[in-house]
Amino acid sequence: MGVKTLITYNFGEEKMEGLRKLGCDLIYIPEKEVAYSEELRDVEVIIGYDPFATLDISKMKKLKWIQLFSAGIDQLPTGYLKDKDIIITNNKGYSIPIGEWIVMDILELLKHSSRFMRSQDRKQWKLDRGILEVYGKTIGFIGTGAIAQEAAKRLQGFEARVVGLNTRGLEVQYFHECFRADQLDEMLSQADIVVVTIPYTDSSFHLIDAGRIRNMKDGACFINIARGSIVDEAALINALESGKIAGAALDVFEEEPLSPASPFWEMDNVIVTPHNAFISDMKDERRYETIHGNMKNFMDGKELRNVIDLKRGY
Repeated sequence: MGVKTLITYNFGEEKMEGLRKLGCDLIYIPEKEVAYSEELRDVEVIIGYDPFATLDISKMKKLKWIQLFSAGIDQLPTGYLKDKDIIITNNKGYSIPIGEWIVMDILELLKHSSRFMRSQDRKQWKLDRGILEVYGKTIGFIGTGAIAQEAAKRLQGFEARVVGLNTRGLEVQYFHECFRADQLDEMLSQADIVVVTIPYTDSSFHLIDAGRIRNMKDGACFINIARGSIVDEAALINALESGKIAGAALDVFEEEPLSPASPFWEMDNVIVTPHNAFISDMKDERRYETIHGNMKNFMDGKELRNVIDLKRGY
């Protein structure tokens, strides 16, 4: 008998067989259909995104490891897990597509691409004299993890100044300067474009509020690809309406799907996308590589990659 493993996504027979060859006794149940049954009693490993809404893992007494498909962990039942000896690992394979997405957002905001698309829809030939260059701008990342690093790497050719914020202000490759967490307002005051790339934790709830926005440059642009709850959306809407923030590209929201009643839909200076930044043609390949590599380490008794510290929240 192999290690009994619940997996909530079918990667195709070849890849599923690759996991079985490592010693996995796979139980595949689509995520929306997962509920506890006696079949899951002896499961030691869960591989999935968010089966926890319907799956009571407290009944799974042999559970040793949860491998998430996501980079974020806010879907976890942390109240139960914090006192348990269960390893949590996440997936950092989305860093490249999200890094590319951030570059796209920057260009769209500065080059006003959505305005041109609206003009095209109306068959209206209209010159826009408010176009900006990325060259020479300061781009500030709140968080300097894998996603921010991939974006910063791709911004090098634009000759922008890339700065970042992390806990202790440690130097990070591709960043010209890094600020400590307690220097957030100083970094915000310098940035022409602010990009949110930190994990969501209790301490980052509404980190970007009216006070933080007041400390931003007048006319700065704002991008969020992390989690919607990091931003006070009412304060952001006010800043967008007043022009304090010139434009925003938002891929995440406090409520998802975004309500049709949200003002964001109707704002000319806002780009709304449906939590789509992580999608790419390589998504499943990278996700599988992470899972397969970690499962091999698990079977060999080696250290797993991307282990989460639940106390820190990332």
